[in-house]
Amino acid sequence: MKYSFIFGTVWGAMCLSGLQAQTCDLNHYLNKALSGAPLLKDYQNQVIINQIDSLILKAAHKPQVNFSANPYWSPMDSGNYDALLTLRQTIIGRKNINTQLYSYTLDNQSIQNAQQVSEQDLKCAVTQQYITTYGVLEELLFNRALKDLLQKEEVLVQRLTEASVYRQTDYLNFHITEQQQQLLVDQLYADYQNNIALLNYLCGEVDTSFVYLLPPDIALRPNLLFEETLQYSGFQIDSLVIINNNALIDYAYRPKLEIFSDAGLNSSFARQPYRHLGVGIGLSLSIPVYDGGQRQKEHSKLSVSEQTRNRYQDFSRQQYRQQIDQLHQQLSHLQKLIDQAREVVSSTRLLVEAYGKQLQTGDTSVTEYILAIGNYITAQHVITQNTNSKLQIINQINYWNHE
Repeated sequence: MKYSFIFGTVWGAMCLSGLQAQTCDLNHYLNKALSGAPLLKDYQNQVIINQIDSLILKAAHKPQVNFSANPYWSPMDSGNYDALLTLRQTIIGRKNINTQLYSYTLDNQSIQNAQQVSEQDLKCAVTQQYITTYGVLEELLFNRALKDLLQKEEVLVQRLTEASVYRQTDYLNFHITEQQQQLLVDQLYADYQNNIALLNYLCGEVDTSFVYLLPPDIALRPNLLFEETLQYSGFQIDSLVIINNNALIDYAYRPKLEIFSDAGLNSSFARQPYRHLGVGIGLSLSIPVYDGGQRQKEHSKLSVSEQTRNRYQDFSRQQYRQQIDQLHQQLSHLQKLIDQAREVVSSTRLLVEAYGKQLQTGDTSVTEYILAIGNYITAQHVITQNTNSKLQIINQINYWNHE
């Protein structure tokens, strides 16, 4: 009997009956999550609304024309006829208008930055769940392959027990081990289905079918300077908002000039109304003189806000470097554990193969064979768990290193 088939790739177990299904990769779930997330759509709509608001602001600085009419007729005094056409134009500097419009530009940049952060949060969460689910699948396929091997070996042990090579207690011990392995497989299957459901939940997808996850294709991104990250971009936008708000305060205290013109009719006679037409033009000038020091106080408030922003930025820079260094340190430790576990797996695999050959001839005890199988399962579990943790850390590093 051959034993080596259980020591190859676990994907060979995909052909086992009862587990045939479609396959999906990480990009499938990422695309589902990003395309269906309502928060991301909300951000996109906020940008559109801001663009419309900027157009409204531009329109507000164009000439404003209004018409009003109040005709009144009475059989006693022939009535009164009143109509007025008014044109007003506020004259302010081009820089003032551009500064107001720039507020919408900065607002959109802030929204887009928040959208990118939300996208990264969602990608990180989906990838994290995908890695966890794939780890359970690896455990499931590996233990199912071992379960099938034990079932085949049980037939051999039963035959040798009937030939008095092994005792009845040896066979019962082997049979119990096979049942425990089946129980473990059933538990892993349920865990896998539950994790698939959680993955679909994160992506907003309604699907209860069994799917195979392909190995997560996650490459470690190179480290970035803090000034190249999304976090820093957010702080920079906040700084530009404060600068722009200071400019808006100054422009609010500059003189304002408004030109207006009106043409209208005001008469109590219904006949020959043109004799009562009139046209006028005028200017309105407003110059701030004294407001009790409000302007300086507004600037002081923004100065405090800038100090707060700087403190948060410096703290985030320190956190970023500490987090990246810590994650890379953990990554190095996990790789060492994985390498050590692979050596143990290689040794226990050879031991299981040797005991398996001796089991066919009755030259080894069932207890020793079962113990070797248990050690092999434990060592493989260590590899799977630490590989899972390694991928999770890579996912975290990539999250922090997103531009």
